[in-house]
Amino acid sequence: MSAIALADGERLHWPGGVRLGDRTVAVLVFLSGFVFIEPSPSDVLLIGTAIVWAFCGLRLNRYSLPHTVLLLCYIAGGWIAFTQVRDFTRPFSYMMTSTFLVASSIFFAAVIAEAPERRLSLIRNAYVAVGVVAALIGVLAYFGVLPHSELFKRYDRAMGPFKDPNVFAPFLVLPLCFLVRDILTRRLRDSVWTILGTLVIIFAIFLAFSRAAWGLSVIAVLVTAYLAFASSTNKLVRFRLVAYLLAGSAAIMLLLAVAVSVPAIRDLYEIRAHVVQDYDDGHGGRFDRQWNGFFLIQEKPLGLGPWEFAKIFGDDQHNMWLKGFTDYGWLGGFSYIILVAWTLAESCRLLFRQRPWTPIVQCAFAVYFGHVFLMHNVIDNDHWRHLYLIYGILWGAVAAEKLMRRNQRRPTTTAPSITRRTIAAAT
Repeated sequence: MSAIALADGERLHWPGGVRLGDRTVAVLVFLSGFVFIEPSPSDVLLIGTAIVWAFCGLRLNRYSLPHTVLLLCYIAGGWIAFTQVRDFTRPFSYMMTSTFLVASSIFFAAVIAEAPERRLSLIRNAYVAVGVVAALIGVLAYFGVLPHSELFKRYDRAMGPFKDPNVFAPFLVLPLCFLVRDILTRRLRDSVWTILGTLVIIFAIFLAFSRAAWGLSVIAVLVTAYLAFASSTNKLVRFRLVAYLLAGSAAIMLLLAVAVSVPAIRDLYEIRAHVVQDYDDGHGGRFDRQWNGFFLIQEKPLGLGPWEFAKIFGDDQHNMWLKGFTDYGWLGGFSYIILVAWTLAESCRLLFRQRPWTPIVQCAFAVYFGHVFLMHNVIDNDHWRHLYLIYGILWGAVAAEKLMRRNQRRPTTTAPSITRRTIAAAT
C-alpha cells in the first residue's frame, strides 16, 4: 500500500498509504498471537489486506522467487493430496488455512523487501508486544487470576490465547530472542522493562510444559547470543555480553527452581521433563508411527490428505518431514525440503551484513534453525503462523539485500526519490 499502481507500470508514492499499510502489517503480526479458531482473525484480515495491497501496487520480488515458487508447489501438492480423502469437510478447512498461511508468508516477504528497515522494525515491535501480552495471559490464567482461566489452559498447562500449549510456547521464542538480544547488547540500566518482559515470556514457556519448546528456547537463545557475540568486534562489549548471559542464565535457573517448589508445578514438571514419554516409545507409539509412515509414503506419491494419517495409525505424525509427504504428497514434501535447504543457505549470508535490520534477521534465523533441527522432527508445524512469518522475514531480507546490491551497481538509482520510475525500479 506504499504506492498506487499507474497505467504505464509506474507507481505514485502516497505517504498516507505508507502509514496505513505499515500499521496494517503491524496489526496482522499482533493478531497472529490470538489463534482460538482456524481460520484465525489474522487469516481473515490477511485476505482483504493482500487484495488491497496488490491493487495499490505491491509487487512480488524476483529475488524471493524461490520462496514463492516452492511454497506454491508445497500448497499445490496439498490440494492434490486433498483429492485422496473421502470426507472433504474437515480437510477442506485444513487446506484453506494452509493456503492462507502460504499467502501470508509470500505477502510478508514482499512488503519487507520494499522497505526492510521500517517494516522489519514494525514487525519486531508488534511481535514483542503480542508475545508479552500472550505470555501474561498464559501465566495469569495458569494461576486462575483471569476470569474463565480454564479457557487459556489445557491439561494443567498454560496455552494462552492459542488452541494448544505446544503451539503457544514456540510462538513466544522469537520475541524472547528479540528481548534477550537487546539485554545482551545494551546497558543493564536501560533494560529494566526488557528484563521484565523476558521473565514473563520465559515463565509462560515453562508453564506450557512443552519439552520441544524448552529445547527450542535454549537453542535459539544460544544461537542468538553467539551471533551477537560474533557480530561485535569490541572486546568490552563481548565481555559484557558473556557476563550478562551467564548471570541471566543463573538467575533464570534460580527462579525456575523456586517455581518448581510449588507442588502442582513440580508434579507436572517431573512428568514432562522426561525426554521420552510412554506415548513416544513402543508399538504404536510416536516413533513406531513415524517409521511405518515413511514406508507408507513410498507407495503414495499423491499423499494421503489431511487427517488421513491419524485414521490409519491412531495419531498424528508429529514430524514435519513426514507430514510434508503424507498431507502434501511427494510434490509438497520435496518442495518443502528444498525450501528449507535454500532458506538456510540464503539467510546464512545475511547474518553478518552491516545492515540496520541484521539483529532482527539474526534472531529470526536462530529460531528458524531451532525449528529445522529440533521442532520439525518432533511435532507438526505446518499451521504455525510464526513459522510462515519467519520465512517471510528471512526471504524479505534476502530480497532486500539483493535489491540493494543491484541498485548500488546502478548509478541511476543512487537518488531513488528523483523520479517515479526510479521508485518503481527500487521496489
